[in-house]
Amino acid sequence: MDANKTGALIRQLRVSKGMTQREIARQLMVSEQAVSKWERGLGCPDISLLRELAVLLDVDVRSLLAGELNESERDGGNMRRIRFYVCPVCGNVVTMTGEAQVSCCGRTLEAMKPVPCDEAHAIRMTPMDGEMHIAFDHSMSKVHHIRFVAAVGFDRVLLVRLYPEQGSELRMPCLPRATYYIGCSRDGLFTCQA
Repeated sequence: MDANKTGALIRQLRVSKGMTQREIARQLMVSEQAVSKWERGLGCPDISLLRELAVLLDVDVRSLLAGELNESERDGGNMRRIRFYVCPVCGNVVTMTGEAQVSCCGRTLEAMKPVPCDEAHAIRMTPMDGEMHIAFDHSMSKVHHIRFVAAVGFDRVLLVRLYPEQGSELRMPCLPRATYYIGCSRDGLFTCQA
């Protein structure tokens, strides 16, 4: 971390948001002098403050550490780059179409790596009354079940969360040329075309 570059970025972002050093200091519960030192390159924010400072300034932590915004690397959120994250503590399912640091229950989550559907995770899809009827032969026990089924079209994601006590079928709206993702509680993420 280059203190001068990071400080200049903090000042640039603070000014662009119309915030004073006092407002930043109050939000982070530090002194105004600390914020002033950061901006002059005479010190750096404590590591415990970086995430909160990044949120305040609408920037990612990596940019703060690097001391620069790399506008050319912006990711516009392409649905073909969708990523799924599942919290191992609460089971929360999060989707992102761009680069992000995702955390839940105090843990940083890793994106699930999709693999093509195998025989054990194959789904049967039948168009029915404008919807897609989806069925699978996978067990739905507490320790091994399908967590979710998601249909990803060119402009939307439809995700149905499943629980062990549910059956092994569902209905969801049809999406033309959708890619379907199946999240298994034990074996990971699988994908198949409609």
